[in-house]
Amino acid sequence: MNFIQYILENQEQVTKLLMEHIYLTMISVGMAIIIGVPIGILISYVKSLNKPILGIANVMQAIPSMALLGFMIPFLGIGTVPAVTAVVLYSLLPIVKNTYIGIDNINPQTIEAAKGIGLTKFQILTKIQIPLALPVIMAGIRISAVTAVGFMTIAAFIGAGGLGFLVFSGIRLIDNAQILAGAVPACILALTVDFIAATVEKLVTPISLQKNVTKKDRKKQKMILSIFGAVIIILLSFNLFKIGGKTNKTIVVGSKDFTEQLIVGHLMADIIEGNTDIKVEKKLALGGGQICYSAIQKGEIDLYMEYSGVAYVNYFNYPATNDLEKISETLKKDFKDKNNIETFEKMDFNNTYTLSVTEETAKKYNLKTISDLTKVAPKLKSGTSFEFINREDGLVGLEKVYGLKMKEKVAIDGSPKYIALLNKNVDVIDAFSTDGLLKKFNLKILEDDKKFFPPYNGIPLMRGEVYKKYPEVKPLIEKLGEVLTNEEMMELNYKVDEEGRQPEEVAKEFLKEKNLIK
Repeated sequence: MNFIQYILENQEQVTKLLMEHIYLTMISVGMAIIIGVPIGILISYVKSLNKPILGIANVMQAIPSMALLGFMIPFLGIGTVPAVTAVVLYSLLPIVKNTYIGIDNINPQTIEAAKGIGLTKFQILTKIQIPLALPVIMAGIRISAVTAVGFMTIAAFIGAGGLGFLVFSGIRLIDNAQILAGAVPACILALTVDFIAATVEKLVTPISLQKNVTKKDRKKQKMILSIFGAVIIILLSFNLFKIGGKTNKTIVVGSKDFTEQLIVGHLMADIIEGNTDIKVEKKLALGGGQICYSAIQKGEIDLYMEYSGVAYVNYFNYPATNDLEKISETLKKDFKDKNNIETFEKMDFNNTYTLSVTEETAKKYNLKTISDLTKVAPKLKSGTSFEFINREDGLVGLEKVYGLKMKEKVAIDGSPKYIALLNKNVDVIDAFSTDGLLKKFNLKILEDDKKFFPPYNGIPLMRGEVYKKYPEVKPLIEKLGEVLTNEEMMELNYKVDEEGRQPEEVAKEFLKEKNLIK
């Protein structure tokens, strides 16, 4: 029932993401067909290319999907282009292979007969080989199309949009209704695509090769395809209209992929739109810090909020320090000089890293500080984010400064690590001091008694050219930063993580309460 209620309350968002998903899938499969079929034809004629090309296609499909997406970010950035490129690469193997098999398995006597009546090679290909191979080719396209629907869900991780946005957001918010709101439509879409592809496959297969198929059945199949064809044209027209209707006066706001970042992304977008005539495009939940940082460098987003300690230690490779003023001044200079990125005044809240345990674990081992944890760490298992486990301002640095040696270290991304902690699958997790889930699950925060973690105040970053073009944005964002205290930020996170409210709703409500928008 929660799933149905979520769909009804958020039908506009679900519909929009579904249309994005359909559009991206159509583009990807279309391009895969345009590329894959000619390659399949080529290797059926030039046998020496058979093994190398099929080998490359096999390798592409063997690469883990997340690895392929991550690899493309430095070259293609974020959004539609890398997502479509990755799906095309994954979709090529079935199309290329089936095209090759379909043409190669045609009876040689049929080809000889075609040559005997004087047909040219091109005529044999277009009038004999492709028509006879079409059922086999369509079987490959059918496999690729269904696979593309599922893969495009993962592509939301790099800001491509689509139903994957709901799945990833639901996982991080521990919201099963939201996960299902993305997964169920994706499943239905995959079944629909399979049905359409199966219908086309039947149409291209000669009646003589099908059992119990009448002309009436063929007419019905053509009608079904006509309806779906009309829907596709409408969707394409809608997306082209949407793209063409964008105003030049636009700022693209991005964010990382956890609750606080989503809230701040909406806060910055809404305060700009609520006080200026600038339109804001949101590209939220893009993934980790490196993805957002890469996106703003490439001009794919114009504004996002980073954390001072993250940028200082990980982007510019300075040793960790607790001198916030030094960090701020250094970042302001380095971002501008090296990347033409402007930094706004730091926001008031400091979302520093913490190590947290359950109250039960804290009492059992008498844990109050990280130094206390160090004494019993060889007995305990940590579950930390992928970023934290590999960073100098994370577990790597803690091992050097505190001598922290855990019995076992596992990487668990986002909110699921809280569930792992409560289920006693792990004993210690990393968290941010303003996380609403700390309050929700009543966890014990261990004191950083050696002051290892640098300050992580929010620092909005904006591309230099956009900063100059829209000077009215700076005072708005800095005014927002003044009211975002630790307490306010934790409360906003709590409303999303515990009360199950949407980040955009919580953000708009907060801005109105603070009289920052009407």
